[in-house]
Amino acid sequence: MRTYLLPASGQFYKANLHCHTVLSDGHKTPEEIKEIYKNAGYAVVAYTDHDILIPHPELCDDSFIALNAFEVEPTEPKTPGKELYALRKTCHICCIALEQDNITQPCWHRTKYLFGNAVEHRDKVRFDESQPDYERRYSGEGISEMMQIYRENGFFVTYNHPTWSSEQYTEYTNYHGMNAFEMYNGSCIVGGWDEYNSRVYDDILRGGERIFCIGADDNHNGRPLDSRRCDSFVAFTMIKAEHLTYRDVTRALEAGHFYASEGPQINALYYEDGKVTIECSPADRIFLTTDMRAARIAFDEGDAPLTGATFTVPENCRYFRLTVVDKSGKHANTNAYFTDTLH
Repeated sequence: MRTYLLPASGQFYKANLHCHTVLSDGHKTPEEIKEIYKNAGYAVVAYTDHDILIPHPELCDDSFIALNAFEVEPTEPKTPGKELYALRKTCHICCIALEQDNITQPCWHRTKYLFGNAVEHRDKVRFDESQPDYERRYSGEGISEMMQIYRENGFFVTYNHPTWSSEQYTEYTNYHGMNAFEMYNGSCIVGGWDEYNSRVYDDILRGGERIFCIGADDNHNGRPLDSRRCDSFVAFTMIKAEHLTYRDVTRALEAGHFYASEGPQINALYYEDGKVTIECSPADRIFLTTDMRAARIAFDEGDAPLTGATFTVPENCRYFRLTVVDKSGKHANTNAYFTDTLH
């Protein structure tokens, strides 16, 4: 029996799931972001300004969805030798509302945590006034609590750019409750960080979490669009949904009907009789990763373009995922698929 890991029906929509505007520390308005991303072929942008959930329903139309979202950043407290922010570890989390009318921000504090232009928009945030101010704690327990609260309140939660954040295995393997994490972060990549995080994904998966991976820009747009340092259009998520509506897109996120990419395209992905097949744009190599010391790889041997591969999934592996690498070294990554859910 064939199981489609990416749905056979529907359409792919290009998405940026991490974005900043002039409402926090970005350099373009929400309207300008819509224009430049639509012109670049995107259909979905999550507006994740720092610490403030400000919806943009006026930007949604038949060809573009603005997802309601925000980003928070619990950070190590100042201690002797770590007075500078750049020396302290931090954990950045994006939260995307699954329902378009969900515009109430959980874990709100009435006076703390806002910076940049977000300070000027505090009065626009809707929160539960019956709740006490939420104090953030930089610890595995504290961050897991925040992730779980956001999940319980109807948000899709992503863990962002662990390399830029100076976080290590001992931190991120203690976070529980995320839906997904950033395999790549465009702003960090053009800024000089090695923010392709495939090993981090396997660390988290092998620790028992069942999460997805995304690609995102985290764009602030402080550079011209034609500059190599521009932090737009670097990494993205391709979401396969039945229709381009707010809820169809977020249902696809919940179900894992997407892949992360820096360029290569994945056209089809299915599992059948113990084998997984991927169809993609021309690649230099395609490989399969598991939780075991077992892997598979296909190379472009030069006789014909490599546009797909079929791999036997190793017996006894708990999960597998696939990676496509093109001739320029750019990656596309599938989500991890767990063998106990496949038939």
